[in-house]
Parts: sequence; structure tokens; C-alpha cells
Amino acid sequence: MHGGGRLAWSSRLSGFQSDLKAVAIAAVALLRHKLSRRRPPPPRPSHLARPEQPSGVIALLEKYTPRRIGVVATAVILLGSAGLGIVKGGHIDEFVQAMDDARNAVANIAGFRIEQVAISGRKQLTQDEILAIGGVNGRSSLLFLDAAAVRDKLKGNPWIAEATVLKFYPGELQIDIVERTAFARWQLDGRAAVIADDGAVLEPYVARRFMSLPLVVGSGAGNRAKDFLALLARYPQVQAQTRAAALIGERRWNIWLTNGLVIRLPEHDVGNSLAMLTKLDQDDKLFSRDITAIDMRLPDRLTVRLSDNAAKAREELFKDKKSKKKAGDA
Repeated sequence: MHGGGRLAWSSRLSGFQSDLKAVAIAAVALLRHKLSRRRPPPPRPSHLARPEQPSGVIALLEKYTPRRIGVVATAVILLGSAGLGIVKGGHIDEFVQAMDDARNAVANIAGFRIEQVAISGRKQLTQDEILAIGGVNGRSSLLFLDAAAVRDKLKGNPWIAEATVLKFYPGELQIDIVERTAFARWQLDGRAAVIADDGAVLEPYVARRFMSLPLVVGSGAGNRAKDFLALLARYPQVQAQTRAAALIGERRWNIWLTNGLVIRLPEHDVGNSLAMLTKLDQDDKLFSRDITAIDMRLPDRLTVRLSDNAAKAREELFKDKKSKKKAGDA
């Protein structure tokens, strides 16, 4: 499909170039004829015949075209050739930027240079970052600055939820923004990012200042983090010891405590499970015991996995009890 498109474009371009060549030949011929007619005719003997009158294409062009058409056609051809070179060379953006810089330079000379910029509402972004996002630089003039376009560029940045851009002539620009708030760290496939509460990625990396944010892991966790973390906040006994929360299969959550304990929560009635964990930790110090996992996926039971050392000690304890019982029976 792409090869056919290139061939069609090449064919159209060749036809356009052939037409330009034909028009150029005719225009140059007409221009030469016009110029030759303006020269004073040389004296000729009376016995010589009158010069032949133009005929064919030249005669038709002379009869039905306005004066100076050759000059106009030549100028059009030159402009068309320049435009074609810009398009074929891939310099359209550079040409547009050059034209924009030229008109801004004229406006700045006329007194419409941006002399003062007032920005309000920024917290995470710097003034230079905001101006760069909006496309405002030292060459911009207030006269030709498109406030709506600057606003759209600002709102296209994930940090900016809303923006207002006002121009006060001759040289003051005011920008008011509403920033999104960094809500959590989201890890997926080993890569961490900073997200807002709606799951939007604010930064594709985690700077040091965001390391204190809660960590959620897994596909879909970014979009569902707000609801789960709000539920977890209702149980501070568990929240205070939570290091990370992982969405499993985009259905249910596991939470990791700071001591390495993994708690596998059920898909439904998560609040009841968190309430049970709170009570067990308050009454029996569950989180401080020598265990590695708590499984709450089944509604009628809670399963605890002991650490290797605890399992070995428990096994030895049972062996001692069994040997003592046999000794007593004997």
C-alpha cells in the first residue's frame, strides 16, 4: 500500500513538473517576443519584404493574454519552484518558524515585546517550564501570541489540569494554572512513575521528593489506587505498616507490610477483612509474629504461613510432645 502511494505521488509530481516546464517555455518565449518588439526596427531597404508576423502559440498568447503576463508567469514559476523545494526537502516547519520569527521581530520593534510575565498556581513546575510548555520564548511578541493555542498546549501537559492565559497590551502576559497533585507511585513491569489520583501519569520516573508517596503495583493499579487507598486509610492499624499494595489479575489486592509480611485480601468484602486484621493485631499482635503470609481469600477461614524457622521450631515441638507421650504410655 505504501509503495503504491509513493508511486502515485511520484507520478503526480512528475506531471506537475512537466506542466511547469511547458508554461515556463511559453512564458519565456512570449517575454522574448515582447522585448524584441520594443526595440526600434533597423532600417531596411524598401525592396525587402516586411518581417513575418508572429504565428502559432506566440500569436495566440500575445492576442489573448494581458500585458506583462510573461513577467507574472515567471515570478509565479519561481515562487512555485521555491515552494516545491521547501515541500520536497522537508523544510515546511523551518519555513513556518522563520516566517513566525520575522513577524514577531517586526512586532517587537513596534513596541509589543513581552516585557512582563505573571504566573500563578504553580507548585511542581517552574516558570521556565511553563513558558516552554506554552511555546512562549524570548522571540515571542504579545501582538501575535495566540492565547488559546498557549492554553491548549498548557492543558496538554499532564501536570496542568486547567489554565487561563490573558494578554495585557502592550507587553504583559498573565498565566493562571491549576496543577494536579501527585497522589501515588505506580510500578509496572519494573518501572515506576508518579500518578495523579485519576491514574494519569505525571512523571515517567520517581524523583526523590516523591518517595514518600504510597506505592501501588500491577496492571490497572493506577486507575484503582484512589478507591483502595481511601478504604485502607479507614484502618490506620494496617495502613501504618503497609509498604506497598499490588493489584492481582486486576481483580483483588495483596498488601506488603514493612516487615515483609504478605496479606492476600479477598476480591469482595475487603473492608471486613481489614477490620479483622486490625482486631487480630490489636489483640494477638498478629503482624509481629514469625509468619510470612496471611491468606484471607476464602470467606470462612484465615490461613497463616509460618516462616521457615517458625515451622521448624513448631515441628520440633510436636516431635518432643509425641516422644514424651510415648514415654508416658510406656
